[in-house]
Amino acid sequence: MEKNPWKIISERNIYENKWIGLTEYAVLNPSGGQGIYGKVHFKNTAVGVVALDKDEQLWLVGQYRFTLDQYSWEIPEGGAPIGTDPLDSAKRELREETGLSATTWQHLQTMHLSNSVSDELAIIYLATGLAQGEAEPEDTEELHCRKVSLDEAWQMVDKGIITDSMSVAAITKIKLMKVLGQL
Repeated sequence: MEKNPWKIISERNIYENKWIGLTEYAVLNPSGGQGIYGKVHFKNTAVGVVALDKDEQLWLVGQYRFTLDQYSWEIPEGGAPIGTDPLDSAKRELREETGLSATTWQHLQTMHLSNSVSDELAIIYLATGLAQGEAEPEDTEELHCRKVSLDEAWQMVDKGIITDSMSVAAITKIKLMKVLGQL
């Protein structure tokens, strides 16, 4: 069952920039039919951080997402260049977007974000023992930070206000950990 049933006949690079590449493959699918398959290759590992304080308050970052043409509330997120330590990038992203640093870091979740069209890998961490510093957003970011209770964040997920997949997964996992007494 773990054997690859797809056969690649040929491939061609369609587009590339410093963040992604798009490849089109001529394939034989698992039933033997010919077709094409497109894959978006990500040049970074996505990293996300649930920054949770002792009162079960967490930080959300709001920004307008060009790809969606709408505003989005999310956990702090960013990219870790392939071959680097994702935790180092998660620490950097948390500091840049919120000004926070943390004394304790825990791996929370690893996931593929859209595995039918991309190879994007995401790693999510839980950060606790928080200290506030000065945020250092990138010049391409217009961010707004918001501190909410875990219950409010869960309600935002439940009502479809938070739709970012990493944020939904992370907040759901933290809520489950609380229910199970693991938090």
